[in-house]
Amino acid sequence: MAKAAKTLVFPGTSQAKTAKGANAVVFAAPHGTPYKGIDNKAQAGSGDAFRAALVIEAGLTSHWDFDFEGPLLPNPNFTAVDLGNLETKPLEGKANRGKILEATRKIMDGGAVPIMFGGDDSVQIPFIEAFGGGPPVILLQIDAHIDWCDERFGEKFGYSSTMRRASEMTHVWRMVQVGARGMGSGTEADLQAAREWGAHIFTARHVLGHGLNEVLQQIERGSHCLICLDLDGLDSSIMPAVGYPTPGGLSFNHIADLIAGVAARARIAGFSMVEFEPKKDLNGTAAFTAGRIATHVLGHVCRQMKA
Repeated sequence: MAKAAKTLVFPGTSQAKTAKGANAVVFAAPHGTPYKGIDNKAQAGSGDAFRAALVIEAGLTSHWDFDFEGPLLPNPNFTAVDLGNLETKPLEGKANRGKILEATRKIMDGGAVPIMFGGDDSVQIPFIEAFGGGPPVILLQIDAHIDWCDERFGEKFGYSSTMRRASEMTHVWRMVQVGARGMGSGTEADLQAAREWGAHIFTARHVLGHGLNEVLQQIERGSHCLICLDLDGLDSSIMPAVGYPTPGGLSFNHIADLIAGVAARARIAGFSMVEFEPKKDLNGTAAFTAGRIATHVLGHVCRQMKA
């Protein structure tokens, strides 16, 4: 299914060839939409970049974590597995989407929470699709862009179309979009289509001025929530290593509080994190920031386990 990472450094995980018996399963999907004239391999090394950035914390999961006021993984029965990187091919978009769909479904069939590292944001389309047949999900998208383009350069399953395709999936019953700002991936017609569908859109400026309470009110208590994080949702000062770094974005604490707020109201059904470009991360701090967000997800998934 996947090519295992050579060195496991992701905190709280163990390297394995199978997800059997795990509570959470990490994998990377290094796929980028093969548009003509565009580098679709810029995000290919993101999964390994996150693992490498977190090597210092790999053996410290039993230490006191001030973000959680306790150990990151307090349940000794919690098991997480890192399956490494899917063997995608740069020009095979449809086949790559099939691999992502299959990998995600296998993880869910085993009863684990899938955690995926992209890749561009198009990898979230098959990831979201994989949740069909299970409980309906609330989709929380954190992104500088709303991604409601029907097509881009003739491609309907590329980046900028992720939420439009998700809106066509019957198991997505609510969409909450947070962090939009600047000139983004769409027109006024795309925004109108999102609003007509019923998407709840909170701009970055709204969050900065009013906080997260209105956002979290849209997460139904007892629901299943799928969190899709495009890292350009964060402010460019802390996340420059993306395709379109944009000022005025969310802080690390905004993202951490969103994840914690979701976990307090709903089950975290899955998590994806996309659009990281390692070559733009000159000192490694952006990869550490992104990886630290993923550890927050693991910490909350662990806490949601039944005793």
